[in-house]
Amino acid sequence: MANRTIDHAITARTLKSAASDPTHAGILSFMRRRLTKNLKDVDAVVWGIPFDAATSNRPGARFGPQAIRRASAIMDNDPQYPFERDLFADMAVIDYGDCLLDYGNHRKTPATIERETAKILKSGAYLLTLGGDHFVTWPILKAHAAVHGPLALVQFDAHQDTWADEKGRIDHGSFVGRAVRDGVIDPECSIQVGIRTHAPEDCDIRILYGYEVEEMSAAAIADTIIRHVGDRPCYLTFDIDCLDPAYAPGTGTPVAGGPSSARILSVLRHLGALQIVGSDVVEVAPAYDHADITAIAASTIAMYMLGLRAERLAERR
Repeated sequence: MANRTIDHAITARTLKSAASDPTHAGILSFMRRRLTKNLKDVDAVVWGIPFDAATSNRPGARFGPQAIRRASAIMDNDPQYPFERDLFADMAVIDYGDCLLDYGNHRKTPATIERETAKILKSGAYLLTLGGDHFVTWPILKAHAAVHGPLALVQFDAHQDTWADEKGRIDHGSFVGRAVRDGVIDPECSIQVGIRTHAPEDCDIRILYGYEVEEMSAAAIADTIIRHVGDRPCYLTFDIDCLDPAYAPGTGTPVAGGPSSARILSVLRHLGALQIVGSDVVEVAPAYDHADITAIAASTIAMYMLGLRAERLAERR
């Protein structure tokens, strides 16, 4: 115990050090990464956007970042399965905290998120965002497209999010259609996985419906994604309601008939060939959760996103 410390999120001496906090104690950050706004020499940034004013059904996703961070504490000090490595031994990751939003003036929200995203991306760091409802992906996508050009979107979701939109509207169910119309994403190389609802239009995006995901192996799902996206820079967005409510009850718009967390984690593990330039996990609403089932799934999905990034960095070095 003599060499162990607590509150690693503020006491860590380097960005690549392992934590030794008890899983049930200590200051919470995502996987105990240092809490800081300093972006110097950072490979990846974890950032929370506690916003849910665009929700069409049950609110509460503004508490998602807190819940995901809390659930991630159990993964803070071991080699992360299934990557067989300490993700942070060679990848400097920080927790950038949360985006400050004015809860009484939502008109400013999109510009605030886009501006803060652009600031993080300017540092050259990879950005992993914790939502918040799915509207937050819209301004994040715009900032990424400003750097990389039109993106391929890889979307895990029960909903297409292509519902009718109008200028200035803040809605978590229309950002994909808006992104297509504004040239932020390229529909020809974009794909949606786990869809279990019908929207008025599909915007020419490839869809793997829930029943198809159920009938395919994880490797086949991943192969379909990789073949469709190719070598285009892509953004990976994961709405937790992609999972069946049995595995993710804590969300605003649950839809029965979805895949298990095990199946989707297996899919993610096979996506290393993609050129993923940014990612998010959204729509965790802990008020409807049970025993942190949803938060645990979301934190693990976020960890897999960092695991894929760590492997990509290892290939470059």
